[in-house]
Parts: sequence; structure tokens; C-alpha cells
Amino acid sequence: MAPYEALYGQKCRSPIGWFELGEADLLGPNLVQQVIEKVKLIRDRLHIAQCRHKSYVDVRRWNLEFEVEDWVFLKVSPMKGIMRFRKKGKLSPRYIAPYKIIWKIGMVAYELDLPSELEAVHPVFHVSMLWKCIGNICIAEDLSYAEVPIAILDRQVRKLRNKDVAFMKVLWRNNNVDEMTWEAEKEMRKEYPQLFMT
Repeated sequence: MAPYEALYGQKCRSPIGWFELGEADLLGPNLVQQVIEKVKLIRDRLHIAQCRHKSYVDVRRWNLEFEVEDWVFLKVSPMKGIMRFRKKGKLSPRYIAPYKIIWKIGMVAYELDLPSELEAVHPVFHVSMLWKCIGNICIAEDLSYAEVPIAILDRQVRKLRNKDVAFMKVLWRNNNVDEMTWEAEKEMRKEYPQLFMT
């Protein structure tokens, strides 16, 4: 049995079998011309299908480009049972602490300034392994950062069972206007007294 027949469950049709019986001559220039036309038709249809698939993929694709001195997160690809970048297990983070780009190699490769504990890792990475880091956020070793309030937008007093509690609508530094939160005024005065100086 031919591999094609084993895989697809039917016999492979040779170029001679592409035509109806009695339609083609077995030998001669007519057969060659008909085979060339069929191959051209197949190529055209493959090209149409390829363009259609490319248009589907291009909708979700965007060109990433970084500059030297930019800060980026490095994507860690966890693999079962393998420890990479000091991280192991299915709850390990997908990206690890931001690193500075020290050299741009072509359009898609970047060299990062890795710390000494990652000296066993090659410092050049493809653009798909990087994620832009916002420069004004101070990130700790555990990949957390402190939010800082920048404005109080609204005040409200809510009645609880036996007391009134003052709340305020706070705009945080690294969030959008849509991500404002209501915080207790007493706690905000204790944690951020500089907000109430003016």
C-alpha cells in the first residue's frame, strides 16, 4: 500500500487520472499541455486560499518595535518538569522582571541587559518574547508596584447601621479614568497625607 493510500484511504490519482476517461491522450503534447493547465489551476487556487488565510491572521497581528534603552518584560515559556529562569510550576509567571534593551539586532532581535544570575541564558531574544514596560512604574522584585493617587474626583458619605463613613473617588497614577476607585477617606488621610495638603 502506498503511503498516500494508507493516510487518506483512497488511491492516489496520477496526472493521467486527472482527466475523464477518453478525454486525454496517453502520450503526446496534448497530455503535457493539459497537465500544465491543471497545475496552473491548482497553484491559483492555493494562492487564493493562502491570501484568504493571511488576511485572517493579519487582523490580529501588529508590528512590535523597540528602541535601545527601552525597558521590556521577558516572556518565560513554562515547560512541564523543566526549570527555566528560576521559575518552575504551572503557577509561574508568564513574564519576568523588566530588563533594559542594550542592542537592536535587525528588525526582530534584541539583546537585553540580563542580571548575573541569568548568565547561563543567551541575552538575545526575538521580538515575540518581549512585552513593553511602562517606564514610570517602579516594579519590585516580586513584580508588584505601588499605586499612587493623583487626584480626588468626588466625595460621598455613606450611611452604615450606626455611623456615617466618608468615601472619596480616587484617580490613580497608572490607571485610566474608567478605573477610578472609591476609598475610605479616613484610610486615605492616614496613608497619603500629601493628597490633602492643598
